[in-house]
Amino acid sequence: MAMAKTAESASDLLTVEDVWAMPDDGRRRELIDGVLIVSPSPRLPHQRVATRLVGLLLAACPDELEVFAAPLDWVISDTTLLQPDVIVARKADYAPHGPNLRKAPVFVVEVRSPSTARYDAGTKRLAYEAAGAQWYWMVDPDGPGLVVLELVDGAYREVARVSDDEPYDATAPFAVRVVPADLVRV
Repeated sequence: MAMAKTAESASDLLTVEDVWAMPDDGRRRELIDGVLIVSPSPRLPHQRVATRLVGLLLAACPDELEVFAAPLDWVISDTTLLQPDVIVARKADYAPHGPNLRKAPVFVVEVRSPSTARYDAGTKRLAYEAAGAQWYWMVDPDGPGLVVLELVDGAYREVARVSDDEPYDATAPFAVRVVPADLVRV
């Protein structure tokens, strides 16, 4: 992960429109408070976990919600754009034209990669919290493990931490069983 630009003044801040004008070269581009964060394409273990998790969520997701895998832009403000690995939001909250979400999703998932682990647990967690994502799941393919955070009174609190063959039986925002070891089995 590379920080592409450091803002020295308000006029140096990038906007969502600036990011959308950049060429598509396969890298993930996110913007937090006008600062561009560029990440390489995820590796196979990351993709395996994300794909399997999307499958589980799709099978359990109620009709009023929709599940997407990255890349999908969640536009929080003119200077903040995030792309969670997995995003679940109300169908009514997606923009009718274009792949954009402009309201807080029901929940987001980040799959840990060595290059983004600190970013996902720090900067991105704080951005999701401030923007109002009700649930934030962090999956570690190396553990394997899952940490589930819920937004309570404007701050995330940990509600579950499971690893290996230990199941997590979510009841909210909908019922789904996740076993970290099942997400990484080859």
